[in-house]
Amino acid sequence: MKDPRDIIKRPVITEQSTELMAAKRYVFEVDIRANKTEIKSAVEQIFNVKVSNVNTLRVPAKPKRYGRHSGYTSEWKKAFVQLSEDSKELEFFESV
Repeated sequence: MKDPRDIIKRPVITEQSTELMAAKRYVFEVDIRANKTEIKSAVEQIFNVKVSNVNTLRVPAKPKRYGRHSGYTSEWKKAFVQLSEDSKELEFFESV
């Protein structure tokens, strides 16, 4: 089994994600090969909460230029994690 901290890379903190926190919905950048059940178990193990739903989406690579050099940003995967009603809020996001 994979280490949960290898699956969850970092939280995504934007205006939209901070508005979702009021409804106990959190956004994470996850490993691109992770599936929904792995993400659910990783969040439950790291934060000791109960997850009710996980939605994922792949963010495609974008073309970028720097002067005459061009390339692409990395493709990554985003996970929207909905906590159950009886779960506590994540302490990690309280200072945001």
